[in-house]
Amino acid sequence: MAGETWKIIQERWRHHRLPMLGVALVATLIAGAAQWSGRLEGTEHIAYDEALIRYTGDRKASGQVVVVAIDQQSIDAISQDAQLQVNFGNWPYTRTLWARVAQELKAAGARAVLFDAVMDERASDESADLGFAQVLRETGLPFYVGMVSSGSAKPLARADFQSPVPLATPESAPQPPSDTFPDEFEDAPAPATPVLEAGALARALAFPASRTDGKPLQSLQGTSRVPRYPVPPTPALVGAVSGFGLVDTEADGDGSMRRTHFAFTDGTNTYVTLPVRMMADLLGAKEVTLSGRTLRMGERTWHVDADGSAALDYGGPLETRFQQVPLIAVLDDWIRRGHGKPPGLDPALFRGKVVVIGGTAVGVNDIKATPFSSTQPGLVKQATVVDTLLSGAFITDAPAGVDLGLTFLVALVSAVLLMTARWTPLEVVWPVALVAGLFVLTGLLLKTSHTHVRMAMPALAGVGASMAALAFNHLVANRETQFIRQAFHRFMEPKLVEQMIRSRQLPRLDGENKEITAFFSDIRGFSTFSERFKEDPRQLVRILNTYLTTVSGALLREGGCLDKYIGDAVVCLFGAPMAQEDHAVRACRGALAAKAAVEALRQDFRAKGFPDVYTRIGVNSAVNFVGNFGSDQLFSYTAIGDGMNLAARLEGANKAYGSVIMIGPRTYELAREHIEVRELDRVRVAGKTEAVTVYELLALKGQLDASTRHTVARYHEALGLYREARFAEAAAVLEAEAARSPEDGPTGKLLERCREYLESPPENFDGVANLEK
Repeated sequence: MAGETWKIIQERWRHHRLPMLGVALVATLIAGAAQWSGRLEGTEHIAYDEALIRYTGDRKASGQVVVVAIDQQSIDAISQDAQLQVNFGNWPYTRTLWARVAQELKAAGARAVLFDAVMDERASDESADLGFAQVLRETGLPFYVGMVSSGSAKPLARADFQSPVPLATPESAPQPPSDTFPDEFEDAPAPATPVLEAGALARALAFPASRTDGKPLQSLQGTSRVPRYPVPPTPALVGAVSGFGLVDTEADGDGSMRRTHFAFTDGTNTYVTLPVRMMADLLGAKEVTLSGRTLRMGERTWHVDADGSAALDYGGPLETRFQQVPLIAVLDDWIRRGHGKPPGLDPALFRGKVVVIGGTAVGVNDIKATPFSSTQPGLVKQATVVDTLLSGAFITDAPAGVDLGLTFLVALVSAVLLMTARWTPLEVVWPVALVAGLFVLTGLLLKTSHTHVRMAMPALAGVGASMAALAFNHLVANRETQFIRQAFHRFMEPKLVEQMIRSRQLPRLDGENKEITAFFSDIRGFSTFSERFKEDPRQLVRILNTYLTTVSGALLREGGCLDKYIGDAVVCLFGAPMAQEDHAVRACRGALAAKAAVEALRQDFRAKGFPDVYTRIGVNSAVNFVGNFGSDQLFSYTAIGDGMNLAARLEGANKAYGSVIMIGPRTYELAREHIEVRELDRVRVAGKTEAVTVYELLALKGQLDASTRHTVARYHEALGLYREARFAEAAAVLEAEAARSPEDGPTGKLLERCREYLESPPENFDGVANLEK
């Protein structure tokens, strides 16, 4: 069965491979055009987010990054404490608060701090800015502050990266001592904040970044036509903080943060993002370079996309990926430390780790959407980038060639599978299985190789190819149905043809091996018959047409398929093209019906003075190869094989046995419960060594008259004696029966053979007759 199925697939591929390839190619082109026009962007984002959540969302908490959260608990605690209110005010807090946080994080052993916010407005009390700057200088804590770009900001001068970062230190700036606590803090007079020169400011904000592959850096302008430039921080912090980096929101069209760039340009200077600025210092890198799909800082490299961006491997929502510490807990520990009390937090919590400070409370107005949640604090992006830069990998897009190749492969597999199998359950299940399979593939690649293979484009191509394949199958099925209706309506009962079509029992027109029963019939002495009408051929045609119509009608009524007419001979198939489990029984009923119809026709012909149309019939069941055979000019549905040859020889052998209908052993085996027969002989077919038993078909079961039953019994008795070479005894039995039933042909023929062997005994007699061609 598997071999037959494979042959079908091969045949259909051979006949329809060009349409299959065409369907796959067109589906790929349509899907590719939809992808690059942006029409699939939303669908791709949905698929990507779901795969990211399902396959990468179970990462353990980071051991390198800790988040200090400006959460609602901290905001409420500060607002409800009178002394903290006096010292730090309401949100946004004075920079004095961040000075105390910096002192505590330094004491706790933090490696570096990223402040995910901007400090671009001077405080109303400038001493707070200067005090914050002084604390940063004293502690030496690597502290990095964000900056944003704006269309209203002014262009900066060109930065001279050969000069050192400027220090904006005033000549006199009295500051509260570092061990002063909130309850002892007194405001100090605020000196004037120095003004930085344009070149010095540019040097402080810009950072060397370049592409070595000739491609341009990402523009700060983005898709907007309005030029954007960095918004400068308060001058007091320049030279005090370790560096500034961009913290612009980089959201996709649906507002979700999935990707980040690492370096930008405004056409004059280059700038890096806040995590990159910090990482460059930690690695001792003086420059950030992008080349092809590689980001380099110092000796470290990361794999990124060709445009200099990469997708973020969040690994889960903020609350599971990073340990969060409320801001108020850090302030409490600073107070406790000042009073000589042990800290309330684990002493190892911040040691050697990067601390990201940012807002998580709704009132801080820094809530963004990510694949894991539509309400994630924006600091999750900075924390994720930092964690990845420290020891991880970004998610990068597969090359366009891989996406297109997968898209074409999916489309081709869909077309080939559905156009060769043509199986309704598969046609229903395949599109769903296809999308599910692509989802699993996308998720596994995200998890194992940090590679994003597009899903929407191949899914569209696969579903499109599947729909085209179904349309093609429908067209082919209609054409095959019409062909079958035209090919068989003259050779089968019309109702059977329609039944075959409705039940989808369509024949394999390209051929198949199947067991069928073949019917052969022929008029005795047709050459002499036609000789009488050599002067009137039209009359011969009329008589022959009448005869053939009579025989064919009897066969068609039993569900037979007329194969061909060969002169006066009729060839008919049972069990093909429509499968019939009882094909042998149908063939036997058809043979008996044809015999009865011809007997009635003989009487009519005798009354009209026409020649006799005595008919002999051969029936045999066997596995034959059935299908369309012929040439480009002419072909027909027929069967070939030894089973067909034996049926033809059985028809001719009736002459030697005096019988009318001779059937083969397999037909008898299949129909024995429904028919009455006489075993005629064991015969050996020309070219074969194995002997087979042949039978005369006499009637349907229970319809044999008593006289014929007696004749059959006597014949079987004589046949047994004959096979034992007791020819005289067999002849005696046959002579008695011949006297009683002189019209029984097989009795007379076996009697002749016995007499012949009595006169000339055969050598090496085995009771088997040779059935010559």
